[in-house]
Amino acid sequence: MAATLPVNLHEYEQLARAAMSEMAWDYMAGGGGDEVTLRWNRERLDATRLLPRVLRDVGTVDTRLTLLGLPLPFPVLLAPTGFQRLFHPEGELATARGAGATGALYTLSTPATTSLEDVARVAKAPLWFQLYVQRDREFTLELVKRAEAHGYRAIVLTADTPVLGARDREQRRQLELPPGMELPNLRGLAGRGDEPTFQHGSRNPFLDPSLTWKDVDWLARSTKLPVVVKGVLHPDDARLALEHGAAAVGVSNHGGRNLDTVPATIDALPAIADAVAGRAPILFDGGVRRGVDVVKALALGAAAVMIGRPYLWGLGAALRHRHLQLGHEQLHHARAGAAPRALSTRPAEAPRRDHWRLGPGARSHHRYSDFNLPHVSRAAAVTPQSFGAPGVGAQPVPFGGVVPV
Repeated sequence: MAATLPVNLHEYEQLARAAMSEMAWDYMAGGGGDEVTLRWNRERLDATRLLPRVLRDVGTVDTRLTLLGLPLPFPVLLAPTGFQRLFHPEGELATARGAGATGALYTLSTPATTSLEDVARVAKAPLWFQLYVQRDREFTLELVKRAEAHGYRAIVLTADTPVLGARDREQRRQLELPPGMELPNLRGLAGRGDEPTFQHGSRNPFLDPSLTWKDVDWLARSTKLPVVVKGVLHPDDARLALEHGAAAVGVSNHGGRNLDTVPATIDALPAIADAVAGRAPILFDGGVRRGVDVVKALALGAAAVMIGRPYLWGLGAALRHRHLQLGHEQLHHARAGAAPRALSTRPAEAPRRDHWRLGPGARSHHRYSDFNLPHVSRAAAVTPQSFGAPGVGAQPVPFGGVVPV
């Protein structure tokens, strides 16, 4: 009998497109400019080859981890995405319920079409809150305190959006929220007036183009929650994030939606992992569609990955958490094939990345890794998250590595 449900995440994309309005689809699927970076995110992941080891006893595969103090069943998190009622009548509530059914951590967006309080009431799995710092810092701090009061476990500061990207699809559609749909987390924001929600340029009422590292300092001092700085592509910015109080770094190009022709995130990840040097967990997003993509990101230094569009496809196709179950199953298969058995839970006092070297026949810019998979950790914040993260006196789990080409 033929399968009646999608067998991979790409098939959810087709179902979602058939179910969504053209306006909603272009908002969700589109990227910045000519969408070069949007394409690169997938192309570069596809071009990164796994080099597995064999006969390593993968009879038991364990995907559990602990991230910023939170035990999680697998290293796949739901990234912040706004305006979800464009895709499904229940929007963020449906996403929170789907996340709860699988135990996935969900990051609620500031421009959600459901209040952070209402999402917290239905959530059965951990929540983080994504923050766009507003020009009104008192209003921003009130948002943070609301998240604290309702059980959110971290603040994810988006650092790569001083202005909206040049999103041609959105501008062509003259994208705007339909009547009766609002952004309740921003209700009462002074100065919004009748400004359009999706206004491009420095006058967007929901973005502050003057944001600097001093604001990261201010945020880290102002909240009892760990702060994740998301949108980092340069290793120096990763170092600065930690110096200014970040508990974790998010390697992200905003899904290719902002500045076009910035690097694919999988290409930026290794240098950022070197810069962070195990001092804090690294999150990765950008084009993740299969379990093998998760394995590649973890191999190159990430603690966990975040997905955005794939779960919106599930939302738009009204299949909710089935896509998360499918992703978890694919991760099990990919990890068994790659050889490592578990995300290490051994303490590591001196986490490190082993050397890179050129592989046989590789051109000078092609790097081949024969290391034991690297990891990231932060004292009292995150358990070592790699496959076979070597700790003091610990035996690493062998794995061949990855071959970016």
